Amino acid sequence: MTQIMNERSAKLSWRERIGYGLGDTGFNFYWTNLSAFLMFFYTEVFGITAAIAGSMMVIVKVINAFTDAGLGAFADRTKSRYGKYRPFLIWGALPLAISAVLLYTTPNLDTQGKAVWAFCTYLLMITCYTVVSIPYSALSGVISANPAERDIINSARFVGGYLGAALVTWGTQKLVKMFGQGNDILGWQLTMAFWGVAASIIFVTTFLNTRERVTAVATAQPRVIDDLKDLVSNVPWIAVFLLNLMVMILLTLRTSTTLYYFKYYVGKPDFSAQFLPMFMLAAVAGAFATPFFVRFFEKKTLLMLLMIATGLFSLAFYFVPPDGIICMVILQVCIGFALGMKPPLTFSMLADSADYNEWKHGRRATAMTFAAGVFSQKLGSVLATLIITAIFTALGYQANQTQTADSLKGIVFLMSVIPALLAFISVAALLLYKLDKNTMIKIQADLFARKAE
Repeated sequence: MTQIMNERSAKLSWRERIGYGLGDTGFNFYWTNLSAFLMFFYTEVFGITAAIAGSMMVIVKVINAFTDAGLGAFADRTKSRYGKYRPFLIWGALPLAISAVLLYTTPNLDTQGKAVWAFCTYLLMITCYTVVSIPYSALSGVISANPAERDIINSARFVGGYLGAALVTWGTQKLVKMFGQGNDILGWQLTMAFWGVAASIIFVTTFLNTRERVTAVATAQPRVIDDLKDLVSNVPWIAVFLLNLMVMILLTLRTSTTLYYFKYYVGKPDFSAQFLPMFMLAAVAGAFATPFFVRFFEKKTLLMLLMIATGLFSLAFYFVPPDGIICMVILQVCIGFALGMKPPLTFSMLADSADYNEWKHGRRATAMTFAAGVFSQKLGSVLATLIITAIFTALGYQANQTQTADSLKGIVFLMSVIPALLAFISVAALLLYKLDKNTMIKIQADLFARKAE
């Protein structure tokens, strides 16, 4: 039994911690481009309306709900000499890179043809992203069963992720100009090729520097329907799902609106290239500080305080005038630091909820647990896209035109009031989460005992 406990709760080397965390740098070479630039690319470069782009994104994300769950179930049932989840980092790296280049390719087609192209390439890219990202997320739940190690590797993950996001928000527009030399269509295509190659190298590095240690106690493989039933009855998981949903809507609204905010409201379109990385760098600091704060606060308590702070800082944004650049920067940094601590905490909580599920039902579905958790983020981006599309359409937004007073007010609301309301709602969702430190110690002890038997 001691050997089993030592194996499951192994203290990880910094090489493995950094190797795992680096993976999310690669994923943000894709995800941040989609959340920060895709809508802007579609309306300003590709040549379709916000309504078409938004509708297409919603349909694809609905389809993706099924691919997330299916891939999670498939990964949980994968057997290889390298484990269940690590091989997907190798298998999916190249297809993901190719699909991203196609997504940012502008064919010489009419509006209808472009809409079809956008739908097909977006669906392909999101599916390829799922193939790699779901197993990567599940990997954090099987590297170690030690709660402290989970906190550290998830902090490392999001330090890497935010650094990747900072690189993308700082460098993408510069790369477009450098590669395109005045031709934005070519610039965007080559820029995504650059990010795709870099991400593929990173995924190989993560594969080589990680190891799977936690295996299920149950010997029989449960049915997929059993996995889904377990999730629906897993109250801690539901709490994390709702929190992730609210925060992803919040983040996507603010990130997607930033380019419009500085172009039309502030009148300094180039400043967005400095403003977005400020959030990411502040988030790096927040993610890095997470293991320190969890020494003094339960994860649930800490998250509630962070979301209250995020709501207040977001609401303050509404009162900043167009020339209040310094205030914008200060609030952006404060929001970034607060939200930077959220992902390491919630992904550690997802791993804990997978342990809780195994403890309660005798079945372990780590990838399914993370797939459904990640789906909440994708659903959040869908709802954010719907909100942006509805507001832009209702208020008469016109690309590359002087905006009306109502349109400008809508842009400001998307940066401030609506994110604040979402942050406050997320606090209520956290009341459902009951897995504190003492509870998890008992759960791990019981699982160790079952494994020994």
